[in-house]
Amino acid sequence: MRILFVCVGNSCRSQIAEGWGRHFGLEVASAGTNPAKKVAPKSVIVMEEVGIDISQQSPSVIDNYKENEFDFIISMGCGVSCPSIRIDVDWELEDPIGQSLDVYRTTRDIIEQNVRTLLETETRTDA
Repeated sequence: MRILFVCVGNSCRSQIAEGWGRHFGLEVASAGTNPAKKVAPKSVIVMEEVGIDISQQSPSVIDNYKENEFDFIISMGCGVSCPSIRIDVDWELEDPIGQSLDVYRTTRDIIEQNVRTLLETETRTDA
């Protein structure tokens, strides 16, 4: 299953989701509708805390991807509007940008659980 995680800046939530996806062996990518210049430093820190290095990931624009390249496209939230690409589900996560490390940790943990649920779903459909 190939998954694309989408948000506005592609610097926090979608980068964290991409990190978890790769960690669990999924084929994943992430993109933003208005990508930042780099991954948010606090996203890198909270992922390092759980042993996942996302420091070499970089934001990219949604226009670089075609929806038929992915089995599932997930919006992180914040009213992401992608007229050029379908969104299969919206996780409706608040953007942690500019907030404390504890908020980033909470976001990281929610995303981990959501990605684990994707894995369980994939495992059930493969059986």
